[in-house]
Amino acid sequence: MNRSLRCLAAVSLAAAVATAAACSSSSHGSTTSSSGGTYTIWDPYPQFDASSAWVKLLQGCGTQAGVKVKRTAFDTSDLTNKTLLAAQQGTAPDVLIVDNPVVSTLAEAGVLTTTADTKAVQPNLLAAGQTGGKTYGIPIGANTLALYYNKSVLKAAGVDVATVKDWASLTAALAKAKAAGKKGITFSAIGTEEGSFQFLPWFWGAGSQLTKLDSAQGVAALSLWQGWLKSGYAPNSVLQNTQTTSWQEFATGQYAFAENGTWQLANAKKTGFAYGIIPIPGQSGGTAPAPTGGEFVTEPVQHSTGRYAVSAKIVNCLTSETNAYATDTTLSYIGATDAVQAKQAAADPELKVWIEAVKAAKGRTSDDLGTKYPKISQQLWGAVQSALSGAKTPQAALTAAQSSAG
Repeated sequence: MNRSLRCLAAVSLAAAVATAAACSSSSHGSTTSSSGGTYTIWDPYPQFDASSAWVKLLQGCGTQAGVKVKRTAFDTSDLTNKTLLAAQQGTAPDVLIVDNPVVSTLAEAGVLTTTADTKAVQPNLLAAGQTGGKTYGIPIGANTLALYYNKSVLKAAGVDVATVKDWASLTAALAKAKAAGKKGITFSAIGTEEGSFQFLPWFWGAGSQLTKLDSAQGVAALSLWQGWLKSGYAPNSVLQNTQTTSWQEFATGQYAFAENGTWQLANAKKTGFAYGIIPIPGQSGGTAPAPTGGEFVTEPVQHSTGRYAVSAKIVNCLTSETNAYATDTTLSYIGATDAVQAKQAAADPELKVWIEAVKAAKGRTSDDLGTKYPKISQQLWGAVQSALSGAKTPQAALTAAQSSAG
């Protein structure tokens, strides 16, 4: 998710659950039973005002649960930073919607309650909210990365996109695009979380693990990217590119491919040229695991345990099949359950490739990395910068990164 990633660098070393200064402890003290009163919800969607379908859904779920809802929206970084403070003060919201990499941090800080009924959620998406063998929250949906391609550029280069199935065939397609006077591929390798996010499909697609950054597989992935720059298949601008500026390069119509996310679908329709989308290929074929973006609906710890029953009703309402479908459509997310994904594919066949990508995706904090992930990620994006700038070889860059990540 583009929004989440822009903020994650600021969030990555902070851990918190969100609660607004406007949501005082009196809002919790007004109700200690499981019905009636006002329940607070914090979310990272300040772009939606009181007239939006999202806020009306929150209010409707409160009505169904027999309570009023007081909603406060924050930017992701503000939301997480205020959460720990709220938890310390005993003023945490009843329901918190938070970026998925932050869930494990909040859980390990003792801020979140566990979630039991998650059977319908796809395990690879749920893993981002799991730590220590327990689950904390339910994903409302997910977005991830794939490869957009320009049909006209590939046609001029004599490339059949159906032949692009692994790294070798993709690199061959980039070579043909360059030979035809066009540009190969653009992506984001910036020294922030966005750079790690975009590198992970290649890193994981080679079979590497975040616990061993300098494995032969990890070196192969970084060598791939470095080789593209050296051969002129990717521009040097990737070192500074955010996912937004990378998209702007693709939108010029000169590039064969661009690595980007679900959130660019609306912009893709505005480019003025015919495009397509394929999953990011693994080194030897298949779909590479790409990282998931998106938020979890969680329940923070409360002093009054009598509030949990109503909070659970609100969470169940927000994540129900019907409501999740509507929310995921609004946020350009892919559903977290087979049922919602089936609805999306039926309504918009273009989403099928994204559904395939999400099914293969994994959370950045999966493999029980939890709070270890931010430090690992920082070392990873630093290694990518070092190798692509020519300061170090891929092996030396990743060896140094592994040493610093511990």
